[in-house]
Amino acid sequence: MKKNKILLLGSGELGKEFVIAAQRMGQYVIAIDRYLGAPAMHVADESFVIDMHNEQELSAIIKDHSPDYIVPEIEAINTEFLKKIEQLGTIVVPSANAVSLTMDRKGIRKLASDTLGIRTSKFSFATSMLGLEMASKTVGFPAVIKPTMSSSGKGQSTVYTFEELAPAWEKAISESRGKSVEVIMEEFIHFTSEITLLTVSQKNGEIIFCPPIGHTQKNGDYVDSWQPHPMSNEQLQQAQDISRKIVSALTGFGIWGVEFFLTKDEVIFSELSPRPHDTGMVTLAGTQTLNEFELHLRAILGLPIPKIELIRKGASSVVLSLEYSDYEPIYHNVEKALEMPNSSIRIFKKPSTGKNRRMAVAIVHEGVSENLTIEELILKAKSVANLVTLEYQK
Repeated sequence: MKKNKILLLGSGELGKEFVIAAQRMGQYVIAIDRYLGAPAMHVADESFVIDMHNEQELSAIIKDHSPDYIVPEIEAINTEFLKKIEQLGTIVVPSANAVSLTMDRKGIRKLASDTLGIRTSKFSFATSMLGLEMASKTVGFPAVIKPTMSSSGKGQSTVYTFEELAPAWEKAISESRGKSVEVIMEEFIHFTSEITLLTVSQKNGEIIFCPPIGHTQKNGDYVDSWQPHPMSNEQLQQAQDISRKIVSALTGFGIWGVEFFLTKDEVIFSELSPRPHDTGMVTLAGTQTLNEFELHLRAILGLPIPKIELIRKGASSVVLSLEYSDYEPIYHNVEKALEMPNSSIRIFKKPSTGKNRRMAVAIVHEGVSENLTIEELILKAKSVANLVTLEYQK
């Protein structure tokens, strides 16, 4: 098998696990991020710190290293430049068009709702405070306001009254990525649960699906996930049909994290990521045939993918930092956490901390002799995560 050169744009914890999967298949990985010591840099063959919005810096890296694949791991990159690079022959994963559309809530929502006729929450866009006030008359209250360009819950607010629009607007604009001054106002869905359906588009095969992953979020960011998430065959089929439809329209190869709201009567499309999904870290518990990072790599390289089957139940829960520090923290009670049967801790080795920054994850699975419910596994993962405490270096 050819040793391909992979340029990873964004080197967080998801990128780190992808690099590990790539190294195990003999690939050569160059990890890029905006700061030194990002998690994936510790396991990559080479690493560089650049501004991924800067076309000149990106161009210089690509010219010097001639990668076979460019694999974006985050949203904060120059998507227009990726389109130019793709036209010149370098493969962008899953495709430059998919990366561009999914990093802009306006693009992906219009594709899903207007072009493909997929059921989404009611929504409207605004580029001014006056526009947001007008949008509220269409969408109604309660509603969720987000920047069109952001990730991990940044700039997100839930509003219940007209008076809350102004502070929500200010928050969305101040925390928007890049120079975007546009927000989306979405109908608040009273859902029974949220799921991620990991969807794999292959070079040499049909679109396939992982068992559904349930998750909870706080301030728009994942805190717990579990696999499988119980749902009816009818709901699962609906989610698979929607995922297949939107992934086919976006084109490209790799794994996609397609998010849905489940209500008593409906399956409602929420968002989509063209890469391994944070909720999918539960697959590191050996819940399915291959974890999401191995699936992403195989899909990119065109390698055979066996039937994805559920092997056992699992759950994950994040460990968050509570303070800002310019130094890597000391992790306490890891030994105590690992005393819990069938549990593990993945420390991301980030060089600094931030308010509610994800620093590690607890992963648990159901043992052979156990008969735990999903609810019991979630509580177990939370218990393992809560045992780990951080000491902040000053």
